[in-house]
Amino acid sequence: MLEWSLASPRTGRLPGSTDILPLRGPPGGNRPAGTSGSLPGLSLVTKPAGTGRYRTPRRGAQAARRSETVGPTVTGQRWPMAARCAPGNCSARGGQTGYAAGVTDGDAVDWRGLNRANWDDRVPVHLASELYDLEGFRAGADSLRPFEAAEVGDVTGKLLVHLQCHVGLDTLSWARNGALVSGLDFSEPAIEAARSLAADLAIDASFVVADVYDAVTALGGRRFDVVYTGTGALVWLPDMPRWAGVVAGLLEPGGFLYLVEGHPFAQILDDAQGANIVRDYFDDRPWVEDYPYTYTDGPALKHTRSVEFQHRLGQIVTALADAGLRIDFLNEHDFDAFQRFESLERHGGQYRFPAGRPRVPMMFSLRATRPA
Repeated sequence: MLEWSLASPRTGRLPGSTDILPLRGPPGGNRPAGTSGSLPGLSLVTKPAGTGRYRTPRRGAQAARRSETVGPTVTGQRWPMAARCAPGNCSARGGQTGYAAGVTDGDAVDWRGLNRANWDDRVPVHLASELYDLEGFRAGADSLRPFEAAEVGDVTGKLLVHLQCHVGLDTLSWARNGALVSGLDFSEPAIEAARSLAADLAIDASFVVADVYDAVTALGGRRFDVVYTGTGALVWLPDMPRWAGVVAGLLEPGGFLYLVEGHPFAQILDDAQGANIVRDYFDDRPWVEDYPYTYTDGPALKHTRSVEFQHRLGQIVTALADAGLRIDFLNEHDFDAFQRFESLERHGGQYRFPAGRPRVPMMFSLRATRPA
């Protein structure tokens, strides 16, 4: 039986530098063909409880204290409680408060401003968290997954830029693997933390505060051998074609993008078993989430609202191809880095379905080259 609910963040395209998402139009309103700019027909809708972006899979210790929370009724429907969970803690199911954007927010939401304030708040929480384990990283731990280094290959002496780098752990891990690294993020506190960590560890790295859509200018027109983007980054960006154009503009001829992301198909499955389709893969509306915690252990955030955009796999690949990049490979992985579904079992650093269960893709990795 297929179960359906409004629970998946979907994309809305914002050409140019438009930061405001208008909320007029009926739920599910589609952009008329040929429209651009402010998207007058776009509808921003509520993010159901706990269905956060892929980069925020763990609710950590906070989930247990919120296990009794029930999502509010919005337009006659109860949001499902589907909070992601920390490994070994999937029995603690809780949800954040949701609301129907456009009812509460009036005519528009500043998606970039909300997201930046939310991520600024996360920085000190993440730096102090067990999940980020700065002590282990300072001692030499590598934050990259083994398959990432294997798929990218030797980066010794290569110029690598990490887009949406947050506090820079993955960026500095690539430096430890021999790359000459730069990181870019829109959060000034995150970049300050990354710079401080690099200085403390005597790792040569440069970090820039800028919106990803402004990366070409912010990085001074430099070209790179590798553009890297890690899990959970694209869900914060409304416009895939524009993003792909930025990537192409950062690459040297012969250079490549390496992207690792959560698989969009896994996002539409139920959180318990990962066996039922409960969300609409083609619902292309942005979603607003009002959630007081980040995905690690730690205190509540001051700025709790964020706006997310989910993108179909075909949209991502097509955007890169349209930007002139050649797709070298697209690998789909039957494991995840966290316990996305309660039914997953841990095998080393990976989470998989039990033996004998039909498998679905939970992550994908992609390399796309700018032709020489």
